[in-house]
Amino acid sequence: MTPEIQVIGIPGMPEIKVGDDLAGLIVEAAERHSIPIEEGDILVVTQKIVSKAEGQVIQMEDIEPSTIALQLSEGTHRDPRHTEVILRESKRIVRMDRGNIISETHHGFNCANAGVDASNVPGEGTLALLPVDPDASAEGIRNGIKERLGKDVAVIISDTFGRPWREGAVNVAIGVAGMNPLLDYRGREDASGKLLRSTVIAVADELAATAELVTGKVRGVPVALIRGYAYGPADASEPQGDLPKGARALIRPPERDMFR
Repeated sequence: MTPEIQVIGIPGMPEIKVGDDLAGLIVEAAERHSIPIEEGDILVVTQKIVSKAEGQVIQMEDIEPSTIALQLSEGTHRDPRHTEVILRESKRIVRMDRGNIISETHHGFNCANAGVDASNVPGEGTLALLPVDPDASAEGIRNGIKERLGKDVAVIISDTFGRPWREGAVNVAIGVAGMNPLLDYRGREDASGKLLRSTVIAVADELAATAELVTGKVRGVPVALIRGYAYGPADASEPQGDLPKGARALIRPPERDMFR
């Protein structure tokens, strides 16, 4: 059979508030639009609604910028209070240039502005932060779906990251539950019979990027359903091996990072 997957946006989600039950709202929206959630499906949920539900949203009026935030914001269009929040959410500043800040978050992600973002957040002066533990967020949604429907699904929390050496941003997985985020081809033979020695594919990132084709940034569709991809189980000893579980397995450790 020819490999085939479906990617379906789930519309009709309300504006998310602190404490909202995301799993319940996803199930209700899917049922309302006759999109059945089936065993083995993958739900890709955008980070912004997870952050809103978990209260990872702050008002800049409550922030007092530090001296360094004032200095870094000088000559840019960024509010110093916004810069201050970026600094607080950063474990390490990777690079700063022309008002741009690339930093390592407390999760270990390397991204612009520590993932602090004002887009798709109602109100002036409102900023969304990354979830505290995106893997746990994904697991919570997955368990909520299981409780309501009795279906085992995988859940990916996605966010938009830029890329060195490439123009344009793509969605990547910052939280994963119910599936192995990596597909390890090492030790297998390719179509020509050659042994693969180093190829490990970040399938969770590929699925997150695929979902963005139907969610987008301006459509108001924060959840996508992917059907037909046969993912590996989260507890597989291979290909994940002794790597951390969830999206943490996608973070390259410092000793293997040639660009650090």
